[in-house]
Amino acid sequence: MPEAKIKSVQCFSMSGLHQMAYKEWGDEDNPKVLVCVHGVTRVADDFDNLAQSLCKDYRVVAPDVVGRGRSGSLRNPQLYRIPQYVSDMVTLLARVLARGEQQTVDWFGTSMGGLIGMGLASLQDSPIRKLVLNDIGPTLDWAAIQRIGDYIAQEVRFPTFEAGLEFVKMVSVTFGPHTDAEWHKLAADVLRQDKDGSWVRHYDMGLAQPFQSVTPESAKADEAALWASYDAIRCPTLLVRGEHSDLLSRETAQMMTQRGPRAQLVEIPGVGHAPTFLHDDQIAIAKDFLLNR
Repeated sequence: MPEAKIKSVQCFSMSGLHQMAYKEWGDEDNPKVLVCVHGVTRVADDFDNLAQSLCKDYRVVAPDVVGRGRSGSLRNPQLYRIPQYVSDMVTLLARVLARGEQQTVDWFGTSMGGLIGMGLASLQDSPIRKLVLNDIGPTLDWAAIQRIGDYIAQEVRFPTFEAGLEFVKMVSVTFGPHTDAEWHKLAADVLRQDKDGSWVRHYDMGLAQPFQSVTPESAKADEAALWASYDAIRCPTLLVRGEHSDLLSRETAQMMTQRGPRAQLVEIPGVGHAPTFLHDDQIAIAKDFLLNR
């Protein structure tokens, strides 16, 4: 299996400069680029299987969004929001596309990564050619948002990796059935060992601050802005929904097939938020859309 290269790019925020790390698979001269962006507390390593399956067809690039994994942190935690992430991705694409004439990419975004993709795809002259939204849409369930915010804010330490693994399995049960080896990887990707020997989650705890400032009123304004972004998308779009998702309702998913880019909808049975795309049957869904449609 081809190994990923670990690279980084310097990005700008209103609080200063920060480094964003990214993984890259495939031929650097391949003009076809696929950008894969993870969920709110996950990392680029989530896409190892998907990238291995697609790196003969694409140059696959997967960043650790700022505040996660190998990337740096923001000095002002209130900037951990979609506009900042979109700005960082524009910087990343300027680096990735600098060598060739091709100025478009395909995009696979899970949850938060899908919202970033929506934001970028909605812009005039967007570089996104095809868009895959993995279990995310413009209408977000308020209870689910609160659940995610509470989860992010938990400052937990584990005496052993095994204890951290059990925690990840518990909070990620909606991912659906996985083997022991797959759960081990899903945990290892987002846990790191601290100086005192304990294990902690590999993200800046400041990520919780924007979630904690959300009110029902601001959530409605955010939803209106997200729908406006979705309606502005013009590229072919695939929407993947976990059958039991509490973040993307079936009603919202159906609405997304009727407006904006009129997304093609695929629902994955037996899974909630969000399908991991570790398994061949899920990867095949993405490959069919990206390569054959």
